[in-house]
Amino acid sequence: MEREQILVKLRERIVTFAASHVQGDIAEDLAQEVLILLHEKYHHVERLEELVPLALQIARFKIMSLRRKSQRHGEYTQVSVTDIQLPDLEANPAALVERKLMLERLTQAVAQLGDRCRELLRLKLQGKNFGEIQKRMGAQSINTVYTWDYRCRQQLLDLMGGGWETDRK
Repeated sequence: MEREQILVKLRERIVTFAASHVQGDIAEDLAQEVLILLHEKYHHVERLEELVPLALQIARFKIMSLRRKSQRHGEYTQVSVTDIQLPDLEANPAALVERKLMLERLTQAVAQLGDRCRELLRLKLQGKNFGEIQKRMGAQSINTVYTWDYRCRQQLLDLMGGGWETDRK
């Protein structure tokens, strides 16, 4: 009976000590682990004066081990999911209107381009590379296709008012 009272008091002290260093649930688990270790490896120690320092030393080692483990796992640097501010992925009405206006400007500008530029843009939108475009359009050199591409993009930009973002009419 005396041994049980000693273990109850010892458990209370271990939980109190552990709770001052870690969260409550973990402190309870840690105290249980310390008591199991005392029972398995130190069953020959019976006096309270010897058990308390031994138990607290074991608890200290276990706390340090928990901290090392949580640091390895990155738990100290984790941010709570409730603390993260997520952007609103719904399109706002202003962005939809801007996109619609940009598409209208782009459609009007492409309609004013020459046949070669429209064909070049069509092939690029199909995912063709410059070598394939050269063969399809019958260009002598790939550099010719690069030049056509540059000139067509410049012409398109000018037709859109000099910029992609703003309407400069």
